[in-house]
Amino acid sequence: MKLYVEPMDAVVVEVDDAGRVRLENEQAFAPPTLQERRAILYAAKNEIAELTELIEKLETFEDLRM
Repeated sequence: MKLYVEPMDAVVVEVDDAGRVRLENEQAFAPPTLQERRAILYAAKNEIAELTELIEKLETFEDLRM
């Protein structure tokens, strides 16, 4: 997984079961601060919305070709 979090100017590459995150170019997991957690959640929700829109557009295009 790669999720760019603009306010942190960082890329989250992994999250463990305890909620700790590993950022790109870092070896260790660390618990995010409250602000970081909010920024990550906001970025993830926005990414979900954008991906959902992409899926809908591509499925509509596929339906039109049939």
